[in-house]
Amino acid sequence: MNHIKEFDVVIIGGSYAGLSAAMALGRSLRKVLIIDNGKPCNRQTPHSHNFITQDGATPKEIFNKAKEQVLQYPTVKFLKDLAVSATKTTNGFEIFTEAKKKFIAKKILFATGVKDIMPNLKGFNECWGVSVLHCPYCHGYEVANKKLGIIANGDTALELCNLIQNWTDKLTLFTNGKSELTQDQRNYISKLKIDIVEKEIQELDHTNGNIESLIFNDGSMTKIEAIFSRVPFEQHSKIPIELGCKTAESGHIEVEFSQKTNIEGVFCAGDNTTPFRAVSISTASGTKAGAFINMELINEILPKYNVTHDS
Repeated sequence: MNHIKEFDVVIIGGSYAGLSAAMALGRSLRKVLIIDNGKPCNRQTPHSHNFITQDGATPKEIFNKAKEQVLQYPTVKFLKDLAVSATKTTNGFEIFTEAKKKFIAKKILFATGVKDIMPNLKGFNECWGVSVLHCPYCHGYEVANKKLGIIANGDTALELCNLIQNWTDKLTLFTNGKSELTQDQRNYISKLKIDIVEKEIQELDHTNGNIESLIFNDGSMTKIEAIFSRVPFEQHSKIPIELGCKTAESGHIEVEFSQKTNIEGVFCAGDNTTPFRAVSISTASGTKAGAFINMELINEILPKYNVTHDS
């Protein structure tokens, strides 16, 4: 492992949060390395919405433009690789990659996002992000007033029914088996005029990820134009946990307002820290992380200015 370079900051994850942080740091004249393996979680999504100036652009278009702009700053470098481990040292961190490269950094930012865990339903994975949607603010307008479904059960089903009914009055809840709803929850959903179907789903019939119908185990089917659902997730990178970063009960990494974790020198930004998964939120958190990292680097070199007042 003879490829060693030193940076002020190594950013692991080069999507919206990572690139935004790199821009803030590049404009602060910091030596920055972005390590990214080119597999963002929204790579199947046809278009990105609810992000001013970029509404309707593809995720790839936004990424390419952002990367091009960020790399105009000469102190920022981009490496297509996968970070596999990191070790805390006296003066910072050593980061190791899949390609057997080693880098040294004073600070480290994880903008690695989360990995969605798909249910064992034929067609679900292919439709995820295309016609099986997780966020109505990102994709609800495009399917508004269409025949929509929700695949969920229990408390999550109630929450989604209450939310999605704002976008259509043609909504059905599919619990994919016996309902776990309480009677009060069923009564509330009924007041919303949402049908509940408890049949087990066999398959999501689709063309190129665009759902056309749900097929049930009993052989019946129903036409549908889009589905909203939530799936469990895990951290895309295990390195923050291995370094000792605390996680919330939800599975997200806990951060302060500055995006700093409980481990000195480690920051996190983007989807790995919040359930609010939106391009604008990730971008903002990356900018904030970059600014606070720069200030921390300044304060470690120069003594803080203490203002005194005459009595």
